[in-house]
Amino acid sequence: MKTPSLWCDFIENDFLDREFPQLLVSKINGATSNPAIFKAALSSPSYTDKIAKLRGKGPKEIYEALAIQDIQKAADKLAFKFAQGDDGFISLEIDPRLHDNAALSIGEAKRLYSAIAKENLMMKIPATPASYEAMFELMKSGIHVNATLIFSPEQARLCFEALSEGLRAFRRSQFSAFKSGEIPKEPSAVISIFVSRLDTALNSQLKEKNQIGILNATQAYQHIMDGGEGRIRPLFASTGVKDATLPKDYYIKALLFEGAINTAPLDAIRAFRGGDFQIPSSTRPHHLLSQEKLNQAYKNLLSEGLNAFCVAFEDILKAF
Repeated sequence: MKTPSLWCDFIENDFLDREFPQLLVSKINGATSNPAIFKAALSSPSYTDKIAKLRGKGPKEIYEALAIQDIQKAADKLAFKFAQGDDGFISLEIDPRLHDNAALSIGEAKRLYSAIAKENLMMKIPATPASYEAMFELMKSGIHVNATLIFSPEQARLCFEALSEGLRAFRRSQFSAFKSGEIPKEPSAVISIFVSRLDTALNSQLKEKNQIGILNATQAYQHIMDGGEGRIRPLFASTGVKDATLPKDYYIKALLFEGAINTAPLDAIRAFRGGDFQIPSSTRPHHLLSQEKLNQAYKNLLSEGLNAFCVAFEDILKAF
C-alpha cells in the first residue's frame, strides 16, 4: 500500500535555501509552481539584483531566466528524494496563454524541459481540449507531466487516457532497449484535481458546507486509480482552505488516500501534524447537487482558473 505524499505548492529563492530543506526532512517530498506562485515570489527583494542583471532582455526572457534558476535549485534539493524513489518532483507550468494550441504547448514544454535539464522536472499542462494532445506527446517523449486545472471527473478521465496512451507509446519506442537488457527510465505523471475552489463556488447552494469538493475529488481519484497505471497518480490541488472557520489542514486530512498526493500551501503544510489513512468514499457529488449544476461549475472554474493564470503571467511580464 503506497502511503500518501505531501508536496509544497510554493517556491521562492530564499525559501528554497531556508525552510524548504527542513520541510523535506520532516514533511514533504515534492513541490509545484504556477504563474500565480511566481508572481508572488518575484516581488521578493531577493530577486532585485537578479532582475537588474537581466535588463535589456525581453520580459518573457527575464521571467524564464528567473524561473529556470528557481526550478533548477528546487530540483537539486529534491534530487535525493527522487533518487530514493520517494517522488522528488518539481513542476513548472508552461505559458498558460498557449492552452488552446497543442503544437505551441508541446514546443514550449520541450524547450523548457531541455533548458532546465533536470530529470525530476514535471512540465505542467492545463487540462483543456487542446492540451490532451500535448500530454500524450510529452509522455511519449519521456517527459514527466503534471496535468493541472482538473475540476471534473471527466477531465480526470481524459487526462488519464492521454497520459496512459503516451506512456504506452513511450514503452513501444523503447522496446529494443528492453530487449538488450537496458531499462529505460519511464516518465511519470500526476493528474491535479482542484478541491477547495469547488466548495467556494457551490457552498451557498448546499446545506453541507465544504464537502462537495472532497466528494468530487474522490470520484476523480477513483477514476485514476481504477486505471491501474502506477506511473500516473492522482494529486489533490487547491487544498488551502478558503473558509476561515476550518482548520488549515482540513483538506489534507480529508484526502489522505492510498497512492495520492496532496499539494498544499505553506500555512496548510505547517499546520499539518499527520492524520489517519482514509478509505475513499464511494459517494458521488451529484447526490448533493444536480449534474447540470455541477457541470456548469466545472466549466466556470476551468475558465476562471485559466484566466487567473493568464492574468498572473501577463502581470509578471509587465513588471519587467
